[in-house]
Amino acid sequence: MPWPWTHAASAPQEAWSPHHVAHESPYKKTGQRALCRVPCCEPTTCSIDRLTQPNMAVSTAQTGESLHSSTFASRYVRTPLPRFKIPEQSIPKEAAYQIINDELMLDCNPRLNLASFVTTWMEPECDKLMMDSINKNYVNMDEYPVTTELQNRCVNMIAHLFNAPIGDDETAIGVGTVGSSEAIMLAGLAFKRRWQNRRKAEGKPYDKPNIVTGANVQVCWEKFARYFEVELKEVKLTEGYYVMNPEKAVEMVDENTICVAAILGSTLTGEFEDVKMLNDLLTAKNAETGWDTPIHVDAASGGFIAPFIYPELEWDFRLPLVKSINVSGHKYGLVYAGVGWVIWRTKDDLPDELIFHINYLGADQPTFTLNFSKGSNQIIGQYYQLIRLGFEGYKDIMQNCRDNATVLREGIQKMGCFEVVSKDSGVPLVAFSLKDSSRYTVFEVAESLRRFGWIVPAYTMPADAEHVAVMRVVIREDFSRSLSERLIADLSKVMADMDAHAAKKAEPAKKTVHQIEMEVTTYWRRLVDRKKGSLVC
Repeated sequence: MPWPWTHAASAPQEAWSPHHVAHESPYKKTGQRALCRVPCCEPTTCSIDRLTQPNMAVSTAQTGESLHSSTFASRYVRTPLPRFKIPEQSIPKEAAYQIINDELMLDCNPRLNLASFVTTWMEPECDKLMMDSINKNYVNMDEYPVTTELQNRCVNMIAHLFNAPIGDDETAIGVGTVGSSEAIMLAGLAFKRRWQNRRKAEGKPYDKPNIVTGANVQVCWEKFARYFEVELKEVKLTEGYYVMNPEKAVEMVDENTICVAAILGSTLTGEFEDVKMLNDLLTAKNAETGWDTPIHVDAASGGFIAPFIYPELEWDFRLPLVKSINVSGHKYGLVYAGVGWVIWRTKDDLPDELIFHINYLGADQPTFTLNFSKGSNQIIGQYYQLIRLGFEGYKDIMQNCRDNATVLREGIQKMGCFEVVSKDSGVPLVAFSLKDSSRYTVFEVAESLRRFGWIVPAYTMPADAEHVAVMRVVIREDFSRSLSERLIADLSKVMADMDAHAAKKAEPAKKTVHQIEMEVTTYWRRLVDRKKGSLVC
């Protein structure tokens, strides 16, 4: 049975009637008109507003049946489309677009999603470059050698940015990844394999590797530990100190520790961990024990911040125990989601048995990834940003983000009801908690902010600071000062409403007219009864 739509391109003109109303198609570039074939009593009822009409196609879930998504009684489709099964027949491209677009309208505005560190805006020129290369599969290095060359250039630029010990004419050791999660997996595998090889050479057991981190690490570290059978030893947090304590971390190191992971930009508060102190303490312990425990720096958030606005901070390959660093290009590298980077200090820090070598165009191309196929457009986007902005451009953007974070921090502090727990330095974000959580919580405040369109996360800290609940606003490049001021104004309105609601809940319940009448009647009855009892006969 044919689907009950009529497409304008195939509709005979003479088939039109007053009950088959023609509408202008929203896709004007096609130069077509769409004819609605839905019979109706009045021509004016046959429009896009039929969304609200009772005769729209609606399906309900039945026990044992798969759900179907309803499509509105549009110019295209009157039959519900299956939600969990592929449809039997095709639909026009305009209908497919409209159906999906209408559902996507329910997503939040990415620019107002203050929970995410991920880039949500790029220049139109970069958008075009990325769209033009969206059909290139990066793994086809023979077919796309220029794209491979652009990745190699990015690796070398980032390695120099992180002060890797390589000369101007030397090639850095690193690879582009699908975000920092894959980068951390690869770095962790390299540490595990180097530790295993050393233990085998020494004739010692190599079946119980562990890694030391703070409890504030991102979940990808837990994934690495679970997927690749490595014990995760976490340094617990304390109230007021929400990053890994280097002294406690070094105390937890033993002969089975494959590395200590430091975070440059905690997800919780944006704070940079003290990598230099960790390096110094671990150097002393290695000298005392004869071990060779290295450091990995998870610079997913801070790797594209510290070199530009905190150049004096020593956290990278300037420290001898730092053997690898990962960074997210899709965060403050200013590229859309899907690109990360991992850089090794030297070739010796990446065991050769983990690398696959591809020989093409007369040169050796080493590859080290967990996945196979992936798009080339994020790599091209990263290269565009690096040459477009340069050091000066990145520095200006990061300083601007820090300044906007300062405006937001000061505005929140002036309200008087919040305590800011994030530091002035670090990733440009503001994390804050309620001074008094007895009347309402940060979770209720975050939920109330949604009515203004803001997505602000609320969460509790990891062990042993679970009792501390905070909200966090991440300042990205596209979060301007005017948006900071607007958020402050909207947050002030929310707090005023929350205070008023809390005060109302604390007041005694207002009595109804009926309750008042009953109280008055009861009072007079008791008074009359007492008078009767006091009469003397």
